[in-house]
Amino acid sequence: MSAVVVVESPAKAKTIEKYLGKGYKVLASYGHVRAFPKRDGSVDPERDFAITYQIIEDKKKRLDAIEKALKKADTLVLASDLDREGEAIAWHVAEVLRERGALEGKQVQRITFHEITKKAIQEAMQHQVSVDQKLVDAQQARSALDYLVGFTLSPLLWRKVRSGLSAGRVQSVALRLICEREQHIREFKPREFWTIEAECRNGDAGFAAQLHAVEGKKLGKFAISDGVSARLTARQVESASFRVADVQKKQARQQPAPPFITTTLQMDASRKLGFTARKTMQIAQKLYEGIEVDGEPVGLITYMRTDSVSLADEAVAEMREHIGRQFGADYVPDKPRRFKTKSKNAQEAHEAIRPTSIARTPEGMRTVLDTDAWKLYKLIWQRALASQMAAAVLDQVRADIESADGKLTLRATGSTLAFAGFRKLYIEGSDEPGRQEGDRLLPPLAVGDEVAVRQAEAKQHFTEPRPRFTEATLVKELEANGIGRPSTYASILNVLRERHYVEMDRKRFVPTDVGEWVNKFLVESFSEIVDPGFTASVEDKLDAIARGEVQWKPVLREFWEPFKAAVDKAAGAERPTEQTDETCPECGKPMVIKLGRYGKFLACTGYPECKVARPLNGKDEAQDEPEKTDQTCDKCGEPMVIKSGRYGRFLACSAYPKCKNSQPLEKPKDTGIACPECGKGTFLEKKSRRGKIFYSCSQYPKCKKALWNRPVDRPCPECGAPFVTEKVTRRHGTEHVCATEGCGWKEQIEAPGG
Repeated sequence: MSAVVVVESPAKAKTIEKYLGKGYKVLASYGHVRAFPKRDGSVDPERDFAITYQIIEDKKKRLDAIEKALKKADTLVLASDLDREGEAIAWHVAEVLRERGALEGKQVQRITFHEITKKAIQEAMQHQVSVDQKLVDAQQARSALDYLVGFTLSPLLWRKVRSGLSAGRVQSVALRLICEREQHIREFKPREFWTIEAECRNGDAGFAAQLHAVEGKKLGKFAISDGVSARLTARQVESASFRVADVQKKQARQQPAPPFITTTLQMDASRKLGFTARKTMQIAQKLYEGIEVDGEPVGLITYMRTDSVSLADEAVAEMREHIGRQFGADYVPDKPRRFKTKSKNAQEAHEAIRPTSIARTPEGMRTVLDTDAWKLYKLIWQRALASQMAAAVLDQVRADIESADGKLTLRATGSTLAFAGFRKLYIEGSDEPGRQEGDRLLPPLAVGDEVAVRQAEAKQHFTEPRPRFTEATLVKELEANGIGRPSTYASILNVLRERHYVEMDRKRFVPTDVGEWVNKFLVESFSEIVDPGFTASVEDKLDAIARGEVQWKPVLREFWEPFKAAVDKAAGAERPTEQTDETCPECGKPMVIKLGRYGKFLACTGYPECKVARPLNGKDEAQDEPEKTDQTCDKCGEPMVIKSGRYGRFLACSAYPKCKNSQPLEKPKDTGIACPECGKGTFLEKKSRRGKIFYSCSQYPKCKKALWNRPVDRPCPECGAPFVTEKVTRRHGTEHVCATEGCGWKEQIEAPGG
């Protein structure tokens, strides 16, 4: 038998071809080979949602190579990834080859595998199946929905809000969550409360306690609401004598977290390593596809797009053996631990993310992997192994300490780690870190022991709003609401940043003016479409298609009809504005706030008859008084001042117009990607006079190398160039494009409006 095996990436192709040996030719499709043409109408609701596909330009030579290789083979083996997108890629490859007549007399088989190891690949070859059309239909339905929303809503946003904007089915819901959290923070009214903290001593041992009850009545959170009462109560505590009235001891068992799935990996990598979801998935992809170890490529982790927490029996057996050998028999549970997947639509045939071999320890991989890849591998290795370790045992103590007259009760709590168990290796990260268990220790206390209060302090507190979302907490929220799928979260969060709908403040999402206006328009005009519950119900229907319970076109019809009606209604609506109390100085009509190309401004409602408009601060920005700085001009030595212009604030020489030196107020963002022209500088993110972002060498003016597209730290798979660039257009969406002249390689990362 001779066969052509088609995988998605060239790295994976090299690894698998070595495992299969003679008789097999492994080629890469480099992802999707067909896509919707970059024009409206590729999904036609008028023709029962007929879909038009076209071959992606740079994939023609990939398909030609597969077709040529098939002439010498009798079987086509489709080995793309084991999720819906991978199933769709397999189907598209087969469809194109079938249309070309290249499959006549050939067998077509589909294989999937969770890990790229010799055993897993050979086993997959023994269990060949057909392409699962149900999964393909679910992916077609998702792509069609996202296409219809993107191509319908985006032009509407250009007309009603501002040009160059985009909307996406899931992206818009994520933006709504961020904006609603920001609104909650703005409207939040803090409430004051006080606690009484006591510094206690029993013999020579000191410990902390808190006032718990007064005259037998437990204090609620807001029981002490002012400083006068708090300080009076604190003095009463200091002057009273106390004895231990009750001591409660119990032992608690803490179980380990399950091994990683896609979302929990993104969350913990964000908390512990500071990685974005996108960076996490890019590194995980490399670990999955294969790294050179001892002269041979090997996949280090199982498939990283999964929502299942199950582990293969042989992997669990290997982990238990390793735990016993490294930590001792006490750390091995009596029986293997099985975790139940919470997601009702999880694909249980998949595995959780784990090392392909627990014997490849992080210490052993330190010299093989770069720093970031090693950190992520270590996190995955520790979490997987810890999931099969014994529970941690905590000795918890609670002591109630009463005053002699019985009117005041202090409570002291503490815990000690009696047995570390899995905590010896790994502790799950927290989104809002606070006091960890085991931080507070209590001395041995017995009923009747005297306790001296050395000091009692009244502490003021205020309730706080729910914090802004981090990447980890937003992913958690999306997953909890059933919005999107694990494989889409990284690109969704990246799109919000790329479109400048959000900014990051201390690693938390803050909506920009543009983001809030887009959200306001979408919520007012398409409240159901951007409702988390509605979006989750669409995901449920896509899952039902994948299970074969419903057909995909009725789902599209059910979505499209009310959506199109809402679009038609919104098309005739007024552009969104914010009301103000001001009136126009020329015609007396109300002034409103609008969003323009350069931000918010005040405009007369009498437009176009009355064209009065001005910046929100009420002055012409060009006439603002310059703000002094302690910097001097590097050209003439005069002081530099801060001015405001069309594109924001900037540094300018105070000797203007004699000296026209100006500089950005903030240092340009460094991409960290080396300039290939001079080899000395790196590309910096800058803004042109027309406000367009570009990237130029930090050695300018010595080196004048510049790029309009953002450089991406990813080698070109075609020519081997050290980096590619990210190109974003309304017509083609987001693409990775090689910047090397004459190469022509490109790959679609995100469809228009995604």
